[in-house]
Amino acid sequence: MNAPLPLAAQIVAVLRDVTGPGSVPLHAPRFSGNELAYVQECIDTTFVSSVGKFVDRFEADLAAFTGAGHAIAVVNGTAALHAAMLLAGVQPGDEVIVPALTFVATANAVAHCGAVPHFADSSEATLGLDPVALGAHLAEIAEIRDDVCVNRTTGRVIRALVPMHAFGHPIDIAATVELARTWHLVLVEDAAESLGSTVGGRHTGTFGRMGTLSFNGNKTITTGGGGAILTNDPELAKRAKHLTTTAKQPHRWEFRHDYVAYNYRLPNLNAALGCAQLEQLPTFLAEKRRLFEKYRAGFEGMTGVRLFAEPAGCRSNYWLQTLILDDDRAGERDTILAATNDAGLMTRPAWTLMHRLPAFETCPRMALPVAQSLERRIINIPSSAILGSSGAA
Repeated sequence: MNAPLPLAAQIVAVLRDVTGPGSVPLHAPRFSGNELAYVQECIDTTFVSSVGKFVDRFEADLAAFTGAGHAIAVVNGTAALHAAMLLAGVQPGDEVIVPALTFVATANAVAHCGAVPHFADSSEATLGLDPVALGAHLAEIAEIRDDVCVNRTTGRVIRALVPMHAFGHPIDIAATVELARTWHLVLVEDAAESLGSTVGGRHTGTFGRMGTLSFNGNKTITTGGGGAILTNDPELAKRAKHLTTTAKQPHRWEFRHDYVAYNYRLPNLNAALGCAQLEQLPTFLAEKRRLFEKYRAGFEGMTGVRLFAEPAGCRSNYWLQTLILDDDRAGERDTILAATNDAGLMTRPAWTLMHRLPAFETCPRMALPVAQSLERRIINIPSSAILGSSGAA
């Protein structure tokens, strides 16, 4: 009897069966709608910068799709996070709780405010922040003084909580909302990766005081670069737009600015691309779900690895399809990454945990056993929507 193939070879075989021949990127944008026509209209009318009809339309369409009261479009997801944290009242010297397992933008945005990231552990069930473990940690190190949360160890105010919906999968948001309320923390959702993901029918990014989105070239929809702030608070939305538009006061010709603010407004050219992409978002989401089903069939019964599925009660956008190696196969991660990439199948590990980056190695953190385990075992596999289309292999 032939010996079973090594795990790396088995994974390559499944990926190739699903994706077909050729070089396959991790996640590529798809332009099959009105992108060219809308961008051409911007060029023809010369409205290519931050003034133009597509910016307003993109914001309205985003609000309608997500169910948020307001959407404010900005130049990228990091800018959205930075502005949202400032609007949440984060001040220099504050601490902001973020997951250790996240893209660096989450922690960078905290640092841009002059604040200090405080790293939290993840949940195996969601890949995102674990509110139960974090609650136990806060009970040990924090207390409420004069209606604010204070870290007794550092003496700093813990101002906000910024969970991230990893790879598009919603966290346990109900428990996280309650945790933020209990500890007087402003909740800002980093929903950069989860456009189209819902919990009980409600879109991610709409549970906290604010949420943020990203439209980078590798996201479910793209504006080339771009992001957005979501909020249900009309006054907060007004302030967000003002803060991200250099705090310029309306006037027919004079330049009056009443705040040290930011030039973060999304250009009309990018918004035009986003409007066309949003028109196709339901199709992209359906294709990504079909891709998940193809992968699930391929990996069913394979030992040593599992395909991550959306948490119970949630509907994920499946932005990045994710393999989780068993604990005893974690040492094979790099072998698998090498084998898949050598075969022309782009795969990637999870991000390096934030506390292991030089810029953040001295920041406060709780025990991180789950995040450290997931970091060793996660492999993201090709996830472009087109791979789930009816015509794909």
